[in-house]
Amino acid sequence: MEAVLAAARMGKKAALITMETSKLALMSCNPAVGGIGKSQLVKEVDALGGMMALAIDATGIQFRRLNLSRGPAVWSTRAQADRRAYSQFVVDYVVSSRNVEVIEGLVADIQQAGGNVTGVTTEDGRRFYAKAVIITTGTFLGGLIHIGEQKIEAGRLGEPAANSLSKSLAQLGLEIGRLKTGTPPRLNGDTIDWSKCQIQCGEEPMPFFSPNSPLRTFHQIPCHLTNTTERTKEIVSANFGKSPIFSGGIKSTGPRYCPSIEAKFHRFSDKPSHQIFLEPEGNGTNEIYPNGFSTALPEEIQGDAIRTVTGLEEVEITQPGYAIEYDYCPAHQVDRSLECRQLAGLFLAGQINGTSGYEEAAAQGLMAGVNASLYIDDEPPFILDRSEAYIGVMIDDLTTRSTTEPYRMFTSRAEYRLALREDNSRDRLMDHAMRLGLVERTEYEQFRSLQVATESAIMHFRKTRIPVDDLGELGKRFKKQSRVSLARLLKQPGFNLPDLLPLLSELGDQFTEDREALERAAITIRYEGYIDKQQREIDRFKKLETETIPDDFTYERVPGLKTEAREKFVRFRPDSLGQAGRMEGVTPGDIAVLAVYLKRHKSGRGQQA
Repeated sequence: MEAVLAAARMGKKAALITMETSKLALMSCNPAVGGIGKSQLVKEVDALGGMMALAIDATGIQFRRLNLSRGPAVWSTRAQADRRAYSQFVVDYVVSSRNVEVIEGLVADIQQAGGNVTGVTTEDGRRFYAKAVIITTGTFLGGLIHIGEQKIEAGRLGEPAANSLSKSLAQLGLEIGRLKTGTPPRLNGDTIDWSKCQIQCGEEPMPFFSPNSPLRTFHQIPCHLTNTTERTKEIVSANFGKSPIFSGGIKSTGPRYCPSIEAKFHRFSDKPSHQIFLEPEGNGTNEIYPNGFSTALPEEIQGDAIRTVTGLEEVEITQPGYAIEYDYCPAHQVDRSLECRQLAGLFLAGQINGTSGYEEAAAQGLMAGVNASLYIDDEPPFILDRSEAYIGVMIDDLTTRSTTEPYRMFTSRAEYRLALREDNSRDRLMDHAMRLGLVERTEYEQFRSLQVATESAIMHFRKTRIPVDDLGELGKRFKKQSRVSLARLLKQPGFNLPDLLPLLSELGDQFTEDREALERAAITIRYEGYIDKQQREIDRFKKLETETIPDDFTYERVPGLKTEAREKFVRFRPDSLGQAGRMEGVTPGDIAVLAVYLKRHKSGRGQQA
């Protein structure tokens, strides 16, 4: 969705070829958007004109913020979605978008001539010509579902797999790998004993993802938390051999951070139980998603096991859980624009690059849509680096390290995460969005007004001083002062913006009306020392990133490189010294040698020893 919409916003005529229009953005796995590290991607996509945040804000049934007990670098937002409403919102949005045509079909072949992509052919023989093609296949590429010993060729339960396209990609010279993911059984909520589960309510006021979303007032639907039992462990452990994950039926690698219930009990054999989050699939449905109980066990054993979970003793399964294997293209084969190195004009985005998750896919889709449009116009690609966005972190990780397991975004992957917060995604990216034509001028001007209001609030906090005697217990920290600035107060441990608001009200302060500007200003002041330190680290990082490596640089002719480093450089073709230094198995010594010969190459002296 994000790929076709980005291209359309940049003025390109874009066709979206999909099996069934009514199932666009139908959530295959958990009915939620956001989470730790993932919400940062959603807000970056929103800052770049994407629609994912708008979709979840319009159809969410519960909104929460996570990690608020920690610093703003890891604050994250998460929302439960009405699964069907979310899909319908996206369908309506895409179908009604200018420059977009939705075509139902199954692509079988990529067409090319002279090293450039020329279009695609569908299985029914229709041919579509294009100057650029973006492949976003999810789990449908060679999809194979496993439920016990049962195998079903499908991209999602009840929907066909895309098999011919894998052969076409291989014929183009692309390396094809195999990954696995899974999903839990769906449950009838009317058969759950909710009194035995711990309720988890939404947050008020609701933390929407996009500032462009209209306000909604509705009753948030709660989620619930429960746990597996010793009996669950006994049943699952006794049937390891009947799961294709252990029987040999599945040979591909699954997501490390979202293991099946079989893998959990096998990997953590000393742990008696695991948490299960019971998530509603939407309004008007009683179907429940038991997050944490992904499984590929036979259907009968799934039922026996899940009925030992607290509160689920009488539960009915409405759809069995399953594992699914699918083809992907290891991402060392694309550059940071997501264009294939083997074929000009062919772009890959989403799970085909080895990622897992709606948010990771949306971010890649947007970047592919932008860069495909720039490619058509013979313009330089749009590249975000690791210091600018989580999007940059993800794409850099994929292209410098590739992946042999599904990649998932976490805040811990971003070394500059204090500079890449949720609250400043627009500060980092909206200038890019405006330059590329991804956002409207009015939206950009509204944000510029917020930036001005934030700067005014920062200056106000620094200039406004109040009597220490008015601070009660807090005033004891300032014994030798009669007055203290609001900025100084914000830097005190345990003192936050909500504590400051009553003081502002007493002063009759007009700034209390602009809560977003106040929050942004408070974060800037409270963490400015850390932010300044991180900026110095970013400056050093940028220096290495500017040491670019030409496409024609011949690593084989550089003496002194370790064999492992040389092999990695030849395979991944890093764009800069900084990117080369982030590759696994590469040492500072390798970078030092590379830097010397890179300097000689650029000066025209070649790479001779």
